[in-house]
Amino acid sequence: MGRIVCVANQKGGVGKTTTAVNLAASLAAMKKRVLMVDVDPQGNATMGCGVNKHDLDRSSCDVLLGEVGLKEAMVRSPQAGFDVIPANADLTAAEVGLMNASSRDKRLSEALAKVREDYDFIVIDCPPSLNMLTVNALVAADGVLIPIQCEYYALEGLSSLISTIRQIQGSRNRHLIVEGILRTMHDPRNRLTNEVSAQLLRHFDDQVFRTIIPRNVRLAEAPSHGLPVLLYDKYSRGAVCYLALAGEFMRRHEERMASV
Repeated sequence: MGRIVCVANQKGGVGKTTTAVNLAASLAAMKKRVLMVDVDPQGNATMGCGVNKHDLDRSSCDVLLGEVGLKEAMVRSPQAGFDVIPANADLTAAEVGLMNASSRDKRLSEALAKVREDYDFIVIDCPPSLNMLTVNALVAADGVLIPIQCEYYALEGLSSLISTIRQIQGSRNRHLIVEGILRTMHDPRNRLTNEVSAQLLRHFDDQVFRTIIPRNVRLAEAPSHGLPVLLYDKYSRGAVCYLALAGEFMRRHEERMASV
């Protein structure tokens, strides 16, 4: 049964979508069967996988509203080697439509249940807010991967997200865990960056991934070409670090399965 991990942080600009796309691509490069699910109305993960968000017949909006099945909305990432449930601005309408819908927080979970046997990993890219779309992702997921930029305000946002995760654990998804905290856009020359990084390790210890994602020009350029960085420049520091993250992610997953 495929493991479902959502990449979430209500603070924007922390490398959330970059992490979702490049983790999916790195797992696919490791010969894993991967499905990428975009539930962010900005559709940046969709575009980063090489799928045109402006030219969609079906999207995650239709899936959440119950108008089509997951497989009907699925497309193949042209070069990255994994399947995608794409998204665009239509998702804003889905969020409104879900407000009064029955089982509104379980729509994504119910849709993914029908295909999770077909995949090793399902990666969900969440919007940068704690709304009904993010709640759907948290209810559907087995784990949450939290990208965080090492700056002061990021720590405040992290505590709010952890609180939300605990609420979901208590009422809607008791199996949900924090998959790990990922330090992104890291610049070791910055003193505040190093201080916040040290605080994260002190407070969250082994929940913090040892892999660190640096600031990297190639990482920033890759989405404009509709490619994960691994396909844009596989020798770049960004590509090497996301492959390392996938390796660490896999080791944690295997250790967890072995202990069950």
